[in-house]
Amino acid sequence: MIIATNISKSFGTQILLDNVSFNINSGEKIGLVGRNGTGKSTLFKMILGEEHPDAGDISVPKGYTLGCLEQHIKFTKPTVLEEASKNLKNLDEQWMVEKILSGLGFSSDDMERNPAEFSGGFQIRINLAKVLSSDPDLLMLDEPGNYLDVISIRWLSKFLREWKNELILITHDRGFMDSVITHTIGIHRNGIRKIAGNTEKFYEQIILDEEIYEKTRLNDEKKRKDVEQFIERFRAKASLATRVKSKEKMLQKQSRKERLVDIKDLDFQFKYDKIEPKVVMEIENLSFSYDGKNFLFKDLNVKIEKDDRIAIIGKNGKGKTTLLKVITGKLPQNTGTVKKHSAAKIGYFEQTNIQLLDDRNTVEEEIDCSITDRSTYRARNIAGLMMFEGDSALKKIKSLSGGEKSRVLLGKLLCSPSNILLLDEPTNHFDMQSCDSILEAIDSYPGAVIIATHNEMFLHAIPNKLIVFDKEKIVVFDGCYQDFLEKIGWGSEDDVKVSKKESSNNKEIRKLRADIIAEKSKKLKPVENKIKSLENSISEKEKELSDTNAAFEKATQSGIGSTIQELSITITELEVKINTLYEELEAITVLYDNEVKIFDERLNDVKG
Repeated sequence: MIIATNISKSFGTQILLDNVSFNINSGEKIGLVGRNGTGKSTLFKMILGEEHPDAGDISVPKGYTLGCLEQHIKFTKPTVLEEASKNLKNLDEQWMVEKILSGLGFSSDDMERNPAEFSGGFQIRINLAKVLSSDPDLLMLDEPGNYLDVISIRWLSKFLREWKNELILITHDRGFMDSVITHTIGIHRNGIRKIAGNTEKFYEQIILDEEIYEKTRLNDEKKRKDVEQFIERFRAKASLATRVKSKEKMLQKQSRKERLVDIKDLDFQFKYDKIEPKVVMEIENLSFSYDGKNFLFKDLNVKIEKDDRIAIIGKNGKGKTTLLKVITGKLPQNTGTVKKHSAAKIGYFEQTNIQLLDDRNTVEEEIDCSITDRSTYRARNIAGLMMFEGDSALKKIKSLSGGEKSRVLLGKLLCSPSNILLLDEPTNHFDMQSCDSILEAIDSYPGAVIIATHNEMFLHAIPNKLIVFDKEKIVVFDGCYQDFLEKIGWGSEDDVKVSKKESSNNKEIRKLRADIIAEKSKKLKPVENKIKSLENSISEKEKELSDTNAAFEKATQSGIGSTIQELSITITELEVKINTLYEELEAITVLYDNEVKIFDERLNDVKG
């Protein structure tokens, strides 16, 4: 168990965490979420002891082991298998390391190769194999999907679902995270909130919390204004001096809720240049090889229609990025043709282009370099759409994080209209909210989209056609990603086999979940009705109080003493009733939330 108590952390004037506390209990798998820059990686480092909080304490039990995916590459063994086995507690279990390496995309021959022979991404996979095989009490993974392809991510998802110890996972891939976790911990407004359940439930709860906060704040402000007006009007009346003084004391005791500052999200649309012909691009017999012998792909044939959604999928290193570069003309094909309609305009997002940004430029200057029509587009406006508002558009490129540089690349893409979008891993370096915004922008784009991604949420949401790199071949699959998984799948992929084996249990699982949902509805429906009844009663009493206050003011102006006294008593009684109703509402809401949590945990335990 990890216990964090009253943690605070700042960097200069930027507050990341302000007096937060949370626990990670036995067997919990935590998805750690929050916008870029809110402190997720810093919290990781504090748990590991690499950073220290400004205040508070993080308690780790004696003998409790932590395992973290290392980004630093330092190999000391001559083979991949030996290097990945370095942290193995029992060498008799080296078979497990082989299984992990295989799941992460290493072949039998790769096991005996020197780790230095592999690309940076595969070297990180070796580090991942090391930490997985070390079997720590708490496994800590920060964006492991950045170095994996869709097949390896599917394997890792299954591995983590079966993980018996604790886990903290940071990833921008919402589908990957939700398939693994039991609880979500979110950093939000310098605080921490933990709930049982996935990210969707977490963000729904945050929205609900903020709606309740704002409703309460406005209600408090209205009451405060009414009291202040009462004090102002009757301060000079001796007969009401006691009541005025009482209300002044009441105001002094009441804390004032501040209005929540709006949090900016990416909000943009790709610029579209309308095109009439049905087919906007035709690829015929396309082949590419760097050396003229070993072809990454051969004889690709595909027609791209003006509203097509095409995903390029397959293992890393097979040619997905290369194919996009050949289509755009950045690389010459060996054979075949790429025929574009004369009105076709390509917009290309290339992740590696981050390296081509000019460090000397400001954000505004870098975006301005890509503007072709200055009568329509302004760099400062586009910078604002990319969340570089005001003076933040004057930041130098060299000072930006990876996520901020990716937003600059997106901004440059918005500078010119297109009708064919080519997107190469557009979700890397973005947080979940930004990924959601990118998905919405793709969905609303009227033109053709060709996307290379390992994010399965995007794969399920976007394509109607796939270009698949698999088994040393490239094929076009006419259908969505789910159709591909059901009809073809990833060959020898372990989790596809398992899912078929488990399919016979689906009916029983659905029945169990249905029974729990029915029980939940039966138990919670009366509580929901009670909450609704209390809210209606509060609304009615507040309306009655408002009317009585108005009558009281009118009576004081008329000077009718008996009526004033009677109304004053009624006002006091109403205020007491309203406060009592609010207390009852708060108590029953807490009860309701606890019951919902229990049912959601039960549902989460029944894996469908």
